[in-house]
Amino acid sequence: MDHGNVNAGDTAFVLLSTALVMLMTPGLGLFYGGMVRRKNVIGTILQSLMAVPLIGIQWVLWGYSLAFGPDIKGFIGSLDWFGLTGVGLEPNADYAATIPHQAFMIYQAMFAVITPALITGAFAERIKFKSFLVFSVLWATFVYDILAHWVWGAGGWLKNMGALDFAGGNVVHISSGLSALAAALFIGKRKDYGQEGLQAHNVTMTLLGAGLLWFGWFGFNAGSALSANGLSTAAFVTTNTAAAAATISWLFAEWWRQGKPTALGAASGAVAGLVAITPAAGFVTPLSALAIGAIAGILCYGAIRVKAKLGYDDSLDAFGIHGIGGIWGALATGLFATKTINANGANGLFYGNPHQLYVQAVSVLACGAFAFIMSWMMFKAIDAVIGLRVGEEEEEIGLDLTQHGEAGYSL
Repeated sequence: MDHGNVNAGDTAFVLLSTALVMLMTPGLGLFYGGMVRRKNVIGTILQSLMAVPLIGIQWVLWGYSLAFGPDIKGFIGSLDWFGLTGVGLEPNADYAATIPHQAFMIYQAMFAVITPALITGAFAERIKFKSFLVFSVLWATFVYDILAHWVWGAGGWLKNMGALDFAGGNVVHISSGLSALAAALFIGKRKDYGQEGLQAHNVTMTLLGAGLLWFGWFGFNAGSALSANGLSTAAFVTTNTAAAAATISWLFAEWWRQGKPTALGAASGAVAGLVAITPAAGFVTPLSALAIGAIAGILCYGAIRVKAKLGYDDSLDAFGIHGIGGIWGALATGLFATKTINANGANGLFYGNPHQLYVQAVSVLACGAFAFIMSWMMFKAIDAVIGLRVGEEEEEIGLDLTQHGEAGYSL
């Protein structure tokens, strides 16, 4: 069988990046799992883990076709590729000219997997497992797949407008962050919110999760070049640089404000920097990445401080880190992007093109508003049909025993 212009190096690189991005979802489970109370650790990790099989099947059946299939009026892909019909082993020039079409498809699947898992941080410790399963499939279909088409799909209206999103600032982080805000506001606070005893039960687990996220993020950002070349190298370097800068800026902001630097702060800072560089990774210089990361650490730390004053319960700060970090990253791409790094990109405001910042702002507003409104409607519908929250007594006992009949630790 002749598979056209398949490049072995690029294919190996993208398949390896796919595996790295897959590891991020269990890594996210550990990151989140360490931050909840002991009675909810299994339920929390399982919510991340379940995204892998759930969306893995959804993507093959209809998700990939809706996101990347033949364009319908710039809004969504058609169902022509249902069940991967016509998605073969030859490259698809619209998306990646040097790797099999199925390699691009399975790489993108891992992005679709982790995005609904990110939202689980907002309703940790209080959602019914069955409601979570229904929400994840609905959200992947009616929010993620549509936004992915807008921004990345051939013919998508934001792509045609020139919006830059290298690896998912809009599609992954703004969408999950604004959906997380909708979740926290709709579902309401945990019953013990504001009292003692809501602290992370296992910070070492969270640190391990943060390390796995940082590791996997090289596949997320560098892999988005879809080729083992100079651009993937540039994205790799900017990713590490921004994560490093944000870890340090968050840590010092916290040290200055609260008197002590915390491990939880360092882990949160790292993720904030990774989030912020995601849309910009293949468009900016290493020094710009340093600035993007340093500002992200301070902005996201500030967002979490403000949350306490506003009183909504985004349990694990999905909005504060992914929403705020994603918005900053998307706008920063409009400031710092330069064609010297990526000729297929654009110049940002600091390189003489203020129009790019306008395009980025439109993409932020469109994706954020769409995700928030759609998520709110889904929560309303699910709540009406099967109920969203566990009962008070179940919440008191914990999700591990009431939803799964298991304990995280039999000490």
